Parts: sequence; C-alpha cells; structure tokens
Amino acid sequence: MPPASASESPPWFEAFEARTWDVNGTRIHARVTRTPPADRPVLLLLHGFPQSHVLWHRVARALQSDFYLVMPDLRGYGESAKHAGLPDHSNYSKRTMAQDIVALMDALDVAQFHVCGHDRGGRVAHRLAVDHPSRVLSLCVIDIAPTLDMYATTNFAFAQAYYHWFHLTQPSPLPETMIGGNPLAYLHAKLGGWGYGGVGYIEPAAIAAYERCFVAEGTIHAMCEDYRASASIDLEHDRASRALPDGQGKIRCDTLVLWGERGVVNRLFDPLALWQAQCAADVTGVRMPAGHFIPEELPQDTATLLRDWVSRHPAGAGA
Repeated sequence: MPPASASESPPWFEAFEARTWDVNGTRIHARVTRTPPADRPVLLLLHGFPQSHVLWHRVARALQSDFYLVMPDLRGYGESAKHAGLPDHSNYSKRTMAQDIVALMDALDVAQFHVCGHDRGGRVAHRLAVDHPSRVLSLCVIDIAPTLDMYATTNFAFAQAYYHWFHLTQPSPLPETMIGGNPLAYLHAKLGGWGYGGVGYIEPAAIAAYERCFVAEGTIHAMCEDYRASASIDLEHDRASRALPDGQGKIRCDTLVLWGERGVVNRLFDPLALWQAQCAADVTGVRMPAGHFIPEELPQDTATLLRDWVSRHPAGAGA
C-alpha cells in the first residue's frame, strides 16, 4: 500500500507558524499561532498515537481566533526527533515528554497555559499537570483513563481491544520488525479501529501526512518506546505520585474528561470516576457520540467544549 499523494499542502494552518525548537536535549517541531498571545489565553494541544499535531487541524481552524494555540509533535512523532530508546525507556517516559513541553513553552515565553491531550497526548498532559502544577491552568483529556488503572484492571476484553498495549511493549526489535513489514496497513488498521469502520472521517491530506511520518526512519521504534515506557517507568512514576501524602501527587487544576461512546474506554471503564479519583480539583465529563479520534470526527463539538471550558478558567482564577 503506497503512501497517499501529498500534492499541495491544504491551507489548514495559514494562521500558524511551523518551527523546530532544540529543547530538553531533543528537537521538538510545533505549529504555533503567528501573532503573540497578547490578551488571548494559551491553549496547548497534544496529539496521540499514531498521529501528529495534524490531528488538530479542524479544531485549530475553529479556535484560531480565540486562543494562542501551540500544537507540538511529541518526541518520536511527526517531525520531532526520534531517539533510540534507553534501556529503561526513560527518554520516552511521560515525565520526560512533559519536560519537553515545559521547555517548549519556556522557549515561547509562556508561563501558564491550558492543555488538552488526546490519547498519548492525554497521558503526557496528565504527567504535565502533576509535575508542573503552577504552569497548567486547566486540563482536558480525551478518550483515556489513567494508565495505571487501565493496566491494573486488564482482562481478556481489554487485551483483545487494545492488543497494541502489549504488542508494542515487547523487546526491540520484534514489534518494529513486524510492523515494518507493512507499516501503512498497520497504520490504517489503527486509524480505522476503536469505534470506526475505516478512515473516511479523516481528510485525505491528513492521511497523507500521517503516512509520511509513520514510515520515516525511527518512527516505529520511537512509538514502541513510548508504549514500553508506559508499561514500565511510567507506572513507577504513577505509583510514586499516588503514594504521596495529602494528595500531593494528584492533579491540582480543574479537569474536563471527554470520551467517545463507541470507544473502548467507554465500553470497559468509567473514565469520569477514575479521573475524579486522581484529581484534587473539580472534574467534569462529556460522553460524545464518537469513536476514539474525537477531534477529527467531531471537531466543532470539541472546539465548542474547549472554548467554553477555557473561558471558565481564566488565569488568576485560583489556578
């Protein structure tokens, strides 16, 4: 299956500047609003597996007049650097990936911001809110439950639905070799699963962007390392946070949880209750008529919810 043609880039991001920053010992690519924040709130949007910041293109168009938007590619994804994994996978821990984001925001001279993360980006956003509470004004996570809880309650149904959580964590180079045999077929299977019957909800140009990055050198290994970290060092960090006294390891800011009614998270977990247990502030949630990739299937609804959420959590209002 050859990559889709990426003839002429569509005008998704005309209002945004694409740049690469050397921060935290890595190279992070991001799109940011061209004009300075001024009085607009700053909203950080973090994508998940197996995508890039392109996930947000529809949401960004809907919100570009309301916010100073920052849309990075997480390390190992998109146009960002793809390092070989360390033996303990620490360079792909969510703590390290959150530090990447903090360093990026420092480079942009942004002290405080709102953050929304989908999928893996939600897990980075979770760690970001726990480790850097003074920076995060409010948090939104999309279609995830806490990593530790999902692994702790693993049963046949979950292992069958999210088999990649166990396949990608196998020692290198087994999963890399298997996926590399037909990477685009694997990519399409992932994008078309978890509540979808194909990739028709994704614009062809977005598919082309995902395909181009997925087959780039180092990407498959980096994605595997992301999951290897989640099944090892991330769990250590999560357990340590939960063991801190007086709720010190909990999320301190108000949190919005969005999840799809056709997705695995809705079918097998109670995401709202699980996030309420990990947050020391208020947690609200919305179950949406979608599968897993909510920002692409329901971009206007996602944008409306984020606009309303951020408006209720301005800087200086107890964050």
